[in-house]
Amino acid sequence: MSQAVAPRGLEGVVATTSGICWIDGDAGVLSYRGIDIHELAAKSTFEESTYLLWFGKLPTAAELADFKKTLAASRIMDASVLDFLKSLPKDASVMEVLRTTVSLLSMTDADDADSSHDANVRKSFRLTSQIAMIVAYFDRIRKGKDIVQPDLSLSHAGNFLYMLNGVKPIHEAERAFDVALILHADHELNASTFAARVIAATLSDVHSAITGAIGALKGPLHGGANEAVMKLLYQIDAAGADPVTYVRDLLARKEKISGFGHRVYKTEDPRATHLRRMSKDLGTAAGNAKWYEMSEKIEGFVKGEKKLNANVDFYSASTYTTLGIDMDLFTPIFAVSRISGWAAHVIEQHDNNRLIRPRADYTGPAYPAPYIPVSARS
Repeated sequence: MSQAVAPRGLEGVVATTSGICWIDGDAGVLSYRGIDIHELAAKSTFEESTYLLWFGKLPTAAELADFKKTLAASRIMDASVLDFLKSLPKDASVMEVLRTTVSLLSMTDADDADSSHDANVRKSFRLTSQIAMIVAYFDRIRKGKDIVQPDLSLSHAGNFLYMLNGVKPIHEAERAFDVALILHADHELNASTFAARVIAATLSDVHSAITGAIGALKGPLHGGANEAVMKLLYQIDAAGADPVTYVRDLLARKEKISGFGHRVYKTEDPRATHLRRMSKDLGTAAGNAKWYEMSEKIEGFVKGEKKLNANVDFYSASTYTTLGIDMDLFTPIFAVSRISGWAAHVIEQHDNNRLIRPRADYTGPAYPAPYIPVSARS
């Protein structure tokens, strides 16, 4: 049987069928279950968007109220997990802590051995709530601060900011973070989602699939780009340099500028459209638009010089920094949002499963290669 050879990185290859997320990279379209991301960012909430991803439709008022109640009620973590977080080195990478602790969660989950559709949904509720809790708990533990217990009356976005900072967020901050969570919730077969589906396709459990997804997200070519953007902004600020001059010098040395270009989008990443505005609005409201203004100058130069558009990572860096979030929490916060999409894909994979088992284009020695006795080898 003849087999087509896939391009490097499987670029352009359709690997599965899915009803969750549709992207038109040429037109700059991102949609969840057919609803444009611009509409969701303007009108929806993270809870409602997550319902849409998991159940395939927008909820009724009663369904949404029940969903929010169930998600809030899932903010209960076994004491052994919190003890584990307290036992970890305070200088541990937050992504490593998250990856390891999510794996531990399976051992305390009542549905661990059940991979039915309903059990997968129940586990998805708990994982969505508890991944956010892990990030907030460990950040306070490593800083020597008292942990903040969840407030079941708050939204998912509001509760995370409350547990992280110890004070209830103002409406503007809560809404900005809520929109950021919507924008990052899903993105079709990105590296971490594909990893989750490959693991789920073996009929492994949800926690294993999500642990693998977090491992993929940890890579700097996937989840770490917004952290690299903020490092660049800090470097420019510390040097007191002009942003355009600084970036021009980096490009002259053939150094990569994170936060630009995308494997799928040939036009502007639609998520960047919202994050750019959020960065500006938050900076103006806080009386510190420095990070936005620097970003805007860099974006204008790179777009003019390299014809590259800003992607989701570029303005999320200044947005999160203006919200008072530490730089090494950027990628973990990506996971706080993306768990909604990962869960949707794992549920979909288990509901209509086939083992994912591609082939490789062999480039080694020609067959049959001779076996040479060790005494004759040079």
